[in-house]
Amino acid sequence: MPSYYAAWICLGVAMRLTLYDAAFATLARIEGPDARRPMSQITLLGGLASTTFWPLGHCLADHFGWRGAIFAYAGFALLTVPLHLAIPNRQYEGVRALPSTAERRPFAGERREITVKAMLYAVIVALTNFLNAGMGSHMIGILVGLGLGATASVWIGSLRGVGQSMARLCEVVFGRYTHPLTLNFLAAGLLPLCFVAGLFSGQFTPAAFVFAFVYGAGNGLLTITRGTLPLVLFDHRTYGAFVGRLIVPSFMLSAAGPLVYAVVIGRFGGMGALSLSLALAAAILIAALVLMMRSGQKE
Repeated sequence: MPSYYAAWICLGVAMRLTLYDAAFATLARIEGPDARRPMSQITLLGGLASTTFWPLGHCLADHFGWRGAIFAYAGFALLTVPLHLAIPNRQYEGVRALPSTAERRPFAGERREITVKAMLYAVIVALTNFLNAGMGSHMIGILVGLGLGATASVWIGSLRGVGQSMARLCEVVFGRYTHPLTLNFLAAGLLPLCFVAGLFSGQFTPAAFVFAFVYGAGNGLLTITRGTLPLVLFDHRTYGAFVGRLIVPSFMLSAAGPLVYAVVIGRFGGMGALSLSLALAAAILIAALVLMMRSGQKE
């Protein structure tokens, strides 16, 4: 049994090292304050992951069982090794246009303000990751519990990836006109709307399409702002270490998300899970609004 737990821990660590957080830190090291656009670009195709691999995984599991599906996924992961080795090993050496707080010792008031912004950022990321982990594990089950068929739920759930990619494409094309703080607030505003639609999915099938698509769009944009907000709030030269500390609570909540949602669904059904999600989305929206107002977009 201990070796079983050790295997799962190793799997979790390996997966975390291949997700967006490590990629964002790498891009911040390479591109410095100019990393926003490449961050958006690498998430663009990543948004189609659920659209591609949820139906694919469903088919693989039907034909080869869950072990066969996992072996297939392991093969896909190995194919990315040459891409990782091709990442350039260099560090940004340009000069930032605006003076950084790291160039001088900040005053006590500035330190407090940085702390408040850091806490708000950490709250947004933690709640978003908790929500994403729960919905990623149980969205299909929630749709089935609301009365939709299993196959229809899989395909409707895959619209989440379409929404992610379309929203990220818009950010790549038009992102230069929108400040990251504003984009973060707008993205957070999509989450309550999608869960309100989700509450009506059992009685009105088009509401299920809106739920999955809009959730994907909001979550897709919040994934981008998770990487780009620190570029305007904090010093890019300490991106990896500083942001890494801030997102530690999000890792804990991500691990707890599927279990908490399973308990909620077991006791209160899909409607209970959607109500919980709506409350979390409202908290994320409030935190995003406060962060935007305190920052004043002066960074």
